[in-house]
Amino acid sequence: MKKAFILFLTVVILAVSTGCAKQPEPINMEPELTQMKSICKLSVMDCYYHNVAKFKEENATGILFWQKDKSFWIEYSGIVRLGIDASLVNMEVNDTQVTITIPEAKVLGCKVDSSSLNEESYIVDKDSAKITAEDEVAAFKEAQDQLEQTAANNKALLAEAQQQVQNLLENYVTNIGNVVGKTYSIKWVYMDTDGNSLGSSGNTSAPSTPESSGAAESSSTSG
Repeated sequence: MKKAFILFLTVVILAVSTGCAKQPEPINMEPELTQMKSICKLSVMDCYYHNVAKFKEENATGILFWQKDKSFWIEYSGIVRLGIDASLVNMEVNDTQVTITIPEAKVLGCKVDSSSLNEESYIVDKDSAKITAEDEVAAFKEAQDQLEQTAANNKALLAEAQQQVQNLLENYVTNIGNVVGKTYSIKWVYMDTDGNSLGSSGNTSAPSTPESSGAAESSSTSG
């Protein structure tokens, strides 16, 4: 009888303990826009270019038939940074459907490597008038403008830079889903660099990369 009472008491204690135990709270987490913008700001592609730019000024010196042109070339290296404008990124979450609005990649900045410039970088035409320091400064600026334009015209590299951002955002959403036990699907809405709509895609892949001439050595950086 005593053993039966002890067994009954043990069962009651276990039942009460189980009922009073604090149940783990479900994790309440979903993708956040601020985090996505931070990812976009940190995800950039640095492209290294080596170019030759020509500088020419007609009838720079002399008069009438004794006028001479200024003509020389400048050989230089530079870095162009490609990425997307994070301020244009937007996101909506509807249960397991995540809609991400993302702009095209663009040139975020460019810089001619001044260390690549020396006396041998300036190749003066044998018939050119004398080149001044002001001419070299003007050529340097023109080289930087040309560097930026070259990168802006490289559609393949721009598409690669955009795809890199999309991959990082997709990984971010997937990791959030793994934590909360959800499988998110992503719909991409594309914009140009001015914020105009370019259409959407129902899957997580970016638009096909267009073909483009020209090449540059590139490296990717992300936070």
